[in-house]
Amino acid sequence: MRGDHLRVKEIADEKHPFIYDDDLATRARAIIRDFALRILPVTDKNKRLLGKVSRRDIMTISSSVSSMRVRGVVTEAKYVASIDDDAVSTIREMIRHSAWYAPVVSSAKDATYRGVLSLEDFIRASLKTSPQRLSKPVSEIMCKDVVTCTPDDEVSSVWRLMQTKSFAGLPVVKKDRLMGIVSQKDLLEHGTAFPTFESKKGRFRASVKISSIMKTPALTVEPSAKAVDAARIMVEKDVGRIPVRDAKGRLVGIVDREDVVRLLIK
Repeated sequence: MRGDHLRVKEIADEKHPFIYDDDLATRARAIIRDFALRILPVTDKNKRLLGKVSRRDIMTISSSVSSMRVRGVVTEAKYVASIDDDAVSTIREMIRHSAWYAPVVSSAKDATYRGVLSLEDFIRASLKTSPQRLSKPVSEIMCKDVVTCTPDDEVSSVWRLMQTKSFAGLPVVKKDRLMGIVSQKDLLEHGTAFPTFESKKGRFRASVKISSIMKTPALTVEPSAKAVDAARIMVEKDVGRIPVRDAKGRLVGIVDREDVVRLLIK
């Protein structure tokens, strides 16, 4: 895909929702949950980009703080793209900044919000134009040192682990066997709150096990599968990571969107 002069505006989602900074934070949480968003850009009334709210940001809001405004939880975007930037260069910068999603503005001098660019957008475009770049087996690009949780782990503990490791999802394993997968999306969809921020009178103080909210069976690939197969699953099923297991059902690795994109931009 190098040398094709693909521009951000050709692949970015210009219809991606955004929210004003003076809206209620609970509305931001509802938008993120209902539209299954990873980030929600935040603007002022003139649509100038101010930052973003992510799933992680929104899940640290106590259910009792209903009057909090978005400006109280907004955080700086790791990377901001311009609509006319070169797409490949932009994706490289996003990877360098560990940003799977980047708000897009009109230009470096004009912060008018224009949409969001994601690694998934780039993968989708690459599958159409240069799928041959993803001919390597998954075993050559996957991470073999996988952080996992168990079905009996408490949600609060797994949430803290996700925060510490900056993970958006974890495979669920029991006796080396893959049982399922759990993500921040699952936590948000189930309305699960956590002792680290939930008020003492919160409704979800009782411990909740991962087994009650994990997705099962998990979408998986084998080590011998081609990277292009994993990429298609990511795009078609809207998943950010796929566990890799062998013929005996044992978890041997995990492949995510960043692994796929790194192969594309080599």
